[in-house]
Amino acid sequence: MEVRVAAVQMTSTPDRDANLATATRLTAEALDQGATFVVLPETFDLLGGAQVLHDGAEPLETSAGVTWARDTARAHAVWIVAGSVTERVGDGRRHRNTSCLVSPTGEVVATYSKLHLFDVTVGGVEYRESDTVEPGDEIVVADAGPLRVGMSLCYDLRFPELARIETLRGATVLVVPSAFTATTGPPHWEPLLRARAIENQVFVIAANQVGHSTARLAWHGHSMAIDPWGRILGCVPDHEGVLVVDLDLDEIERVRATIPSLRHRRPDVYRWPEAPLP
Repeated sequence: MEVRVAAVQMTSTPDRDANLATATRLTAEALDQGATFVVLPETFDLLGGAQVLHDGAEPLETSAGVTWARDTARAHAVWIVAGSVTERVGDGRRHRNTSCLVSPTGEVVATYSKLHLFDVTVGGVEYRESDTVEPGDEIVVADAGPLRVGMSLCYDLRFPELARIETLRGATVLVVPSAFTATTGPPHWEPLLRARAIENQVFVIAANQVGHSTARLAWHGHSMAIDPWGRILGCVPDHEGVLVVDLDLDEIERVRATIPSLRHRRPDVYRWPEAPLP
């Protein structure tokens, strides 16, 4: 069975209206090519520094980005992964980075909040998500028609435990909406995506930000789709655009029959070290 999917690559900025207009244009291109499952990048509706995200955070029920995704999915009868939006929670002092899976009827059927927060300094830019972001606490796998979707966001890609648990819960495709940086992207992006596909023998769809959102925030682009053998099915390099590919879901079983590594796991001997790394 084949499913036509799309990854949208865009340059989001602090201008929400402009971002949603771009998302509309690029999603329309994907739909014109027959895509029935569309993945948007991380923080697709609003992207800037910490203060921009804090000030623009909205409850999910009134989020402009989620409303756009619901309206678009309903109007075109397609599945949409609303990459992520900045979700206001509690008293509003903190927010969550939350992705929504939206059905062809416009229903939000699953939500996932980023588990692993990006607290690093790379390329001379310091990122401290934990200063303002509340991490999620749930691994999410959900059905989207013939696909079973494992949800993640950007930095989560570096934690293979998440992808493995999602695979063991039946995921056939891992979605990775991202704002992967221009500094870390060239050495890390493709190897990590291909590793997650190869070791779990599933499809991976990664929709990334590209270009400059602000003078200091630059992204790698190279949105891509990867099959269970680790082959790159397509890539959008360094510009806004869409990637549309067909996923042959029967390929999962062919690969797993060839190299049955998931059946060769040894959970009876796997033990976590008692002390974490310093």
